[in-house]
Amino acid sequence: MRGIYITGNDKVLEQAIALLNSIRLYDPETPITLIPYDENHQKIAQHLQENYDVKVYEDLEFIKRLSNKLYEIFGEGFFARPNQFRKQACWFGEYDEFLYIDTDIVVFEKIIDNLDYFKDYDFLCCDYQHSGGITNVFTPKVFEDGVLKEEDIKGIFNGGWWASKKHLFSEQDLYDVFTECAAHPEYFDFSQKTSDQPIINYMILKRVPRRFNIVHRPEKAPGSWAGSNQFQQQGNQLFDPNCNQTLQYLHWAGIRIKPGCPYWDIWKHYRYLHDPNPPEDPPPPPPEPTWRITLRSWKNKVKQLLKS
Repeated sequence: MRGIYITGNDKVLEQAIALLNSIRLYDPETPITLIPYDENHQKIAQHLQENYDVKVYEDLEFIKRLSNKLYEIFGEGFFARPNQFRKQACWFGEYDEFLYIDTDIVVFEKIIDNLDYFKDYDFLCCDYQHSGGITNVFTPKVFEDGVLKEEDIKGIFNGGWWASKKHLFSEQDLYDVFTECAAHPEYFDFSQKTSDQPIINYMILKRVPRRFNIVHRPEKAPGSWAGSNQFQQQGNQLFDPNCNQTLQYLHWAGIRIKPGCPYWDIWKHYRYLHDPNPPEDPPPPPPEPTWRITLRSWKNKVKQLLKS
């Protein structure tokens, strides 16, 4: 049984609507389950259930227990909050094969069909995170100490879109991996204390040999990050001229979705896909006064002088 997991709370309802509108446009049937990010999820759960037939993960107590225990392995206060580890419940849910998707994504195809690669693999990702090197994932020390090989860099992936199989890891496997990581924080780029990306990368690279990044398929694959400026809009989809293909999905990772952001028109289209009267964009803010720009420049120069 295949399905899609998302995480979210009432705060990301607008993003979830855009994502679900895009998923259901191409795929009205695949089951989707919401893993609540925190206790404030009643509004998003009700809206997604009524409009997109999205279920809430059945065992909420398990989600809470699992994420809290993973958080505690690193010690109180190391990570910003335990909630980012709730997505680890994907491995213990109802779907035999599943796709996890962040809510700051819209898709341009029947995205679940990518799981057909599971005939040969146990874990899938689909992005060019590896092309940026180890930033936001590892430090050079993990390679200097021989824990990972330099060739593993090409296996680095973004934690916003990935797919796997139920029970590929046990609960104890997760606790063991987190314990390994907590014992060597110097191996990881934990500058973003709100992401499990370093740990999940370590876990997959160390323990899952049958893994595949779909962008490495023979026919190549388009990019997916909204920070890439080469995409060309074709109707309500995007085209990547680097490989002459339509994007599979677009991810605003690290980018605030708001008027003026990259590919805003695409996100707005899917957010208001079934709304005959979408709201007008607010007027752009007035330009910053020259005196304020000059003052900020002088302050930065003073800071640099003090550092030196």
